[in-house]
Amino acid sequence: MYIHETQYRVRYGDTDQMKYVYYGHYARLFEIGRVEAMRALGFSYRQFEEEGVMMPVLDLHCNYLKPAFYDELLTIRTTVTEMPGVRIHFQYDILNEAGEHIHLGKTTLVFVQMHTNRPCRIPEHFAAALRPYFEQT
Repeated sequence: MYIHETQYRVRYGDTDQMKYVYYGHYARLFEIGRVEAMRALGFSYRQFEEEGVMMPVLDLHCNYLKPAFYDELLTIRTTVTEMPGVRIHFQYDILNEAGEHIHLGKTTLVFVQMHTNRPCRIPEHFAAALRPYFEQT
């Protein structure tokens, strides 16, 4: 299992009239966590696209536990839950400054060849970077 944490400070524009982080912004927080988790392994979406592979989102699930507020420093814990094949599954735990779980989410992305628009297997260099996190000790 691969786990990465990144932090995000809630901006005023992230909130709604109730002063909560607007529910639609959680998908963006997932993307921030996902991008930073990949970057920590040495990869970026740009690199995959330059290699002809895109990663569209297949599904997204959210579970709102507590609100997040303006200027709060959130921790986005992103987990790759299983070794990817054609699909990659991410789990997100968002914690507030007190360390309380305020949001749980999941996404599934698919590796797709840009020139054929067909699903493909995970690029081998990305698989090689993830493999050590899934090997039995």
